[in-house]
Amino acid sequence: MISHTFSFSALSLPLFPCVRTDKSSIYYSYKFNNRTNSHHHKTININNNLIVPHYSSSFSSISNFFNLHNFTPTISSLCFASLSSDMDASGGQGLYPLHHCKTLHLVRHAQGFHNVAGEKDHESYLSYDYLDASLTPRGWEQVDNLQKHVRASGLNKKIELVITSPLTRTIQTAVGVFGAGDCADGINVRPLMVADAGNSSRPAISSFGCPPFLAVELCREHLGVHPCDKRRSKREYETQFPAIDFSLIENEEDILWKEDVRETDEEVAERGMKFLKWLWNRKEKEIAIVSHSGFLFHTLSAFGNDCHQVVKDEICTHFANCELRSMVFVDKGMASSDSATTNFPGKIPNGLDLPSDVADEKLA
Repeated sequence: MISHTFSFSALSLPLFPCVRTDKSSIYYSYKFNNRTNSHHHKTININNNLIVPHYSSSFSSISNFFNLHNFTPTISSLCFASLSSDMDASGGQGLYPLHHCKTLHLVRHAQGFHNVAGEKDHESYLSYDYLDASLTPRGWEQVDNLQKHVRASGLNKKIELVITSPLTRTIQTAVGVFGAGDCADGINVRPLMVADAGNSSRPAISSFGCPPFLAVELCREHLGVHPCDKRRSKREYETQFPAIDFSLIENEEDILWKEDVRETDEEVAERGMKFLKWLWNRKEKEIAIVSHSGFLFHTLSAFGNDCHQVVKDEICTHFANCELRSMVFVDKGMASSDSATTNFPGKIPNGLDLPSDVADEKLA
């Protein structure tokens, strides 16, 4: 796995593609008394530690580097080393405790009417005809195909929480992909979506046996100027999508969207970091997130700068409509207070257990 890291005051979390095998590389974490040195090297600040790519596989080269800069590594700060004769700084693997990881399944919404209009004429994005645009019939076909994939892969049985941006096209995608399908007679549960919500001509979608669905404003698309990115009243969504939790939406009307000011890419990326920090503090370990092209692209672009371009592209390229990518989100600091649920302490009952290699060291 390849490490992708961003930093803010109390949290430092890398992001990984779920499946990745590359050449081995070596990374060391060193304490530098709160200072960062990037002389001849790209360094990533991780809670006052640095991840430093090696010069070569020889220990003398590493020693020379630290002697040159008067840095003293500590044994406890050694993160992980996988020795190989063809190591380089562009690839490698990482090993992390499971309870310091989350799995994120990232989805861009399916095709909306604004996508079709904007493809033909970019000025259409300024039209109120596409206010909070819903999914096209083609978009619903995309939803149905992704739902089949999610069920065939067993992913629907693993997800503990579905988070959606509170716009019609993302909510429709979320309930269509991760919902239970058409409501069945005799099962008395609130539907995730009522029939024909958003003029969809679709039947109601059941919440039976589904994980919780939660609407979150932090993962919305660029705010401002484009009416397609303006949300409707909270009450309208609660009526059309009864089983979704809208309690985190603080205001009835959309006060975040401004008609004359468009959120910058940098502001979207900053909001993305806030979203990930909030996400990390939740208890769920496997989470689906249905969001937007711009939000996903600018949030994920903070990752992957320390790895091979192929891996960075796997993380940072724009999402297609209704595309799903699964990532592993790792806490390399101490942001997580969760205890391991699968670890077992051993020595129950207590007994002698001196390892042979430790015994050899004592005799040496």
